[in-house]
Amino acid sequence: MSLLRSHAGVDGARGGERGPTPARPDPLTAPRTGPAVWARDLAMGMRFAAGGGREGWIRTSLTAAGVALGVAVLLLGASVPTLMDAWHGRERARENLGQAHDPRPADDTVLYSSADTTFHGAPIRGRLVRPDGTHPPVPPGIGQLPGAGRMLVSPALKELLASPEGALLRDRLDYDVAGVIGDEGLQGPRELTYVAQSATLRPPHAYRIDHFGKSWQPRPMRAPAVLLVIMTCVALMTPVMVFIGTSVRFGNERRERRLAALRLVGSDVSTTRRIASGEALFGSLLGTLAGAALFLGGRQLASGITLWDINVFPADVSPDPVAAALIAVLVPTAAVLVTLLAQRGVTVEPLGIVRDRPPVRRRLWWRLALPSAGALLLVPLAREEPWTDTGLNTLRLAAGAMLLLFGVTALLPWLVDAVVSRLRGGPVPFQLATRRLQLSSGSATRAVSGITVAVAGAIAIHMLMTGMQAGYADAYARSGKLPQIGLWGGEDSWPRTERALTMLRATPGVTAARGTIDGNISRMPRPGRPQDLAHSATLAVGSCPELRRLAHLTSCRDGEVFVTDHRKQGSPAAPGATVDLNPAMVDDETAHPRPWKIPGQARTTRLIHPGSSPGRFSYDLLATPSAIDTTRLGYPTRELQVGFDRGTPDAVEHIRNTAAHIDPTMNEFSSVDNPHDQQYTSVRNGLFIGAVITLLLIGAGLIISTVEQLNERRRLLSALDAFGTRRGTLGWSVLWQTAIPVVLGLGLALGCGLALGTLLLTMIDGVVAVDWPVVAGMTASGAGVILFVTALSLPPLWRMMRPDGLRTE
Repeated sequence: MSLLRSHAGVDGARGGERGPTPARPDPLTAPRTGPAVWARDLAMGMRFAAGGGREGWIRTSLTAAGVALGVAVLLLGASVPTLMDAWHGRERARENLGQAHDPRPADDTVLYSSADTTFHGAPIRGRLVRPDGTHPPVPPGIGQLPGAGRMLVSPALKELLASPEGALLRDRLDYDVAGVIGDEGLQGPRELTYVAQSATLRPPHAYRIDHFGKSWQPRPMRAPAVLLVIMTCVALMTPVMVFIGTSVRFGNERRERRLAALRLVGSDVSTTRRIASGEALFGSLLGTLAGAALFLGGRQLASGITLWDINVFPADVSPDPVAAALIAVLVPTAAVLVTLLAQRGVTVEPLGIVRDRPPVRRRLWWRLALPSAGALLLVPLAREEPWTDTGLNTLRLAAGAMLLLFGVTALLPWLVDAVVSRLRGGPVPFQLATRRLQLSSGSATRAVSGITVAVAGAIAIHMLMTGMQAGYADAYARSGKLPQIGLWGGEDSWPRTERALTMLRATPGVTAARGTIDGNISRMPRPGRPQDLAHSATLAVGSCPELRRLAHLTSCRDGEVFVTDHRKQGSPAAPGATVDLNPAMVDDETAHPRPWKIPGQARTTRLIHPGSSPGRFSYDLLATPSAIDTTRLGYPTRELQVGFDRGTPDAVEHIRNTAAHIDPTMNEFSSVDNPHDQQYTSVRNGLFIGAVITLLLIGAGLIISTVEQLNERRRLLSALDAFGTRRGTLGWSVLWQTAIPVVLGLGLALGCGLALGTLLLTMIDGVVAVDWPVVAGMTASGAGVILFVTALSLPPLWRMMRPDGLRTE
């Protein structure tokens, strides 16, 4: 001891007044907490993932592929608000739907009117202009307004007009093409629109403006569309979240063997978990970058997709920066958390992985609580009459649907354990599969849970869309039984209306045409009192032949007036009454009264088809042209009804061409085109294709899980082969091991999807209808995934069934 002290003293003397030199810290006994230690361990795990050879890179690539798919879908969902803002913003910038106070004609004003039309079911936006001076306002995307008789068109419309299919449309839009509208003036690259200058444009067919761009609020979507949008987002996000959680667990067996080696050289359990998290973090970071690249590449296809007449430019599909940053941070963070959670289920010891823990009993109560909570959120919404689009209802709908879908994911492991624990006997392959599932079903159910959620969401959305499509088809079928097109527009001249009827009757395919000039009348306002808008009446002006199409007239001469039997109580239409021909249309409008006395000898007549449905008309008063001056009407409207022969090719398009030649600003109302049918069919087909692709991707994850389980049992398989077990026996066991969880998951998905779809259809008062071909297709896809997984698992299975696997060095 004295020697030791003398040496210490010598050392101290050599160091002057300094104390003893502290010993260097042992890295195995150094503190293992703090941000620096976390960063060091995560970096080590990332190095392991990057340097794991070909097999390690394969697993890392598969993890990255799963995360990339999820990130791309999340970025697409985060782009929807920006996309709609850009879409509505361009419409606001190029439009002016009328000013509260029309400006006087000046050098910087223009007459402006809508001339929309439809061609073979495709809507075409048309705008007519007529400048008042040399410096008129110009909408975005246009350098200067076209000259008289000329038009500027969108690239898509120019392509259509130049094609053989656009021959009839060229006759309708008989303007010379002077140029192309730029992207700033289009809502999307496939939009059909034009701006033309009409020398005959005049009020009341047009209104005067002095600028483009006006603050306006787009019409809110109706309840069915809101439900569909919300459910589509939920159905996309939920399986993606499940798939991300499954993807980061690829390669768990190999990772755990590496962690056991680290434990052997002195690492503690916390260190190994952080290193494992670093491996998952590396794959998730690669997946995040790949997902961003996939999103940027996929959004280039946006210009070719049109949903509900919404077509956008690729640049519009851009997520909010804050949302994109959250996705970039939360997805890798979720990968780390999932890995840490998975590590709690095993014990990494220096000599290997301990898996002989007592089996964890799967509790049922909390698994049932998830779908029950979802149902409690959705059932009150289904009873609400009608369903209203509020922030609270949207949150309840999204949360309830997600809880239902996640509840299916939570129920599947318990159901698989409950079923396989009761399976006894059967063929040898079946017994091998059930015994394997009895020992460990976690990896199989994790992969299948993605299939369950995807199929359940797809079935619910398809039910919702089928019910909506059936409702629209039924409405169009009822209103379209009568082959008839209605046309209306501003007009105060009966001779011009007669010429329009003559042109329509000469159109190919037209079987009948009738028309009147309609207007509103009301009681004369009393001095000092506001006008009584509640008691107004409708007036139809037409020749005797036209009035006979509306009412039973025993006799009729020009100059007569008829009071109909369809007058409501309090109607001002009565023989001898003085009425106002210029009533205000809204409460705050100031209108100058234009009195007109109904002849006292006006006779009462009975309408032929009273009502408001197609082919039925409600009028209080009928008048011949000589009995009233139609120019005194406040808002005279020309109403035309045109019947046509369905067997005549393009009869509807010929009628639209004639209407455009009569007055391009006339509006059409008809049920000959059902725009919803094609749109819903395309969306349903797209969702079905997306669901199948999701099933295939999840099937790839199932293959990886199966191959990893086979690798874990490599020595056992070699021993079975050495004892003479046939390859077919083990191949069938792999099939059963995959089939049992998938079949149970599809059964849960079917029940959840039908229940969710029924609740959604109840919310919109839709007919509960099941698209059984789609359900059968989903089930067939699930069965295809089983065969797909089994077929691709057989080559590695046969490769492992060799006696060489028993060799130990």
